[in-house]
Amino acid sequence: MTSDVVVVGGGLLGVAAAYHLAAAGASVLLLERDQLGLHASGQNAGSLHFQLEYRMFEHGMAQAEHNARALPLHVDAARAWGELEERLGASAGVARTGGLMLAETRDQVRALELKAELETRYGLPVELLDGEALRTAAPYLSSRVIAAALCRAEGKADPRRATYAYALAARRQGAVVRTGASVVGLRPRPGGWRVAVAGPGAGRPEEVLAGQVLIAAGVWTGEVAQLADVRLPVVPAALTMSVTERARPFVMHLVQHAGRRLSMKQTAEGNVLIGGGWPSRLVARDGRVDLSASPRPRLDSIKGNAAAALVAPEVASLRLLRVWTGTTSLLPDQVPLLGEVPRRPGLYAATGGSAFTLGPTYARLLAQLMAGERPDLPVAEYSPARFGHLTFA
Repeated sequence: MTSDVVVVGGGLLGVAAAYHLAAAGASVLLLERDQLGLHASGQNAGSLHFQLEYRMFEHGMAQAEHNARALPLHVDAARAWGELEERLGASAGVARTGGLMLAETRDQVRALELKAELETRYGLPVELLDGEALRTAAPYLSSRVIAAALCRAEGKADPRRATYAYALAARRQGAVVRTGASVVGLRPRPGGWRVAVAGPGAGRPEEVLAGQVLIAAGVWTGEVAQLADVRLPVVPAALTMSVTERARPFVMHLVQHAGRRLSMKQTAEGNVLIGGGWPSRLVARDGRVDLSASPRPRLDSIKGNAAAALVAPEVASLRLLRVWTGTTSLLPDQVPLLGEVPRRPGLYAATGGSAFTLGPTYARLLAQLMAGERPDLPVAEYSPARFGHLTFA
């Protein structure tokens, strides 16, 4: 079998890239080892957070300035999500009611002020609210909250619906989507790549000839890259999320915090989703992390996350229905990975950053890069080339 492009990974980013590549006229084969959207894309809580997250400035403004290099992607993603459902002709559960990042101390207020100045400089509209304006906008917040940064473009989407909407749109454009198909070999050939694909049985792997390969495999991106004798420092992070029983509608925004890890919102059904980066524990087998296994919950994270959510006091009266864990991928410098791999012509990789929120933007830029076009946004500083020193051959 031959294809212009093989996309490895069937999460939101992979299916979105398949859609854009196929819409540009490429023959596309997407390979997913399990089911579409089963891992990070189906385990995250669907937040659309375009402001810098707490983890991106918790160690000071030098860190914020460093991470602000990705803000042009955030601004673009805010536009992309606003157009997404019309573009795909399907619902993705997009609801943009605005996002608040809260402050309870003067130091946190100052951090919000500096962060907002930085975001505004990059073109992300952020307003600072306090006093009566804050109480009017968010009457459900504790009186301990003295200020908040409001980004009206923020909100939420349904991760599974968004992933499947992209997959269906990709198929309509002619992309072939295969699940239960693991990539077990990547070898260069003149003009492209030989991709060895194993199905669910124990038979001999099938060989696919591709002009280009895009690795969009989330936490497995580094492992897949090793098949091509490439080292990419993709770091898996295990996270914890909780959901409460249904309640009357009272949390009107996506809520984050400038002093601790929190991401909170309420679903249309009334459940409150609570997350924000509290860790869970990766599972190790025979001395090696098993990325296929669901991480183990940590009681201290569940308690800490629930305590952080009490910035909305009504949450205290709600029972937790379920706690679940998931994984996401980070890069050591917390900057996204996006582009062609050094010394491996035709091999591309994409992961890191806020890959769900930024997925539509990543996918469009990758399709432009892979078509030999100039991308809409500068992408050189997100390139895998910054880790080229890790691959010697």
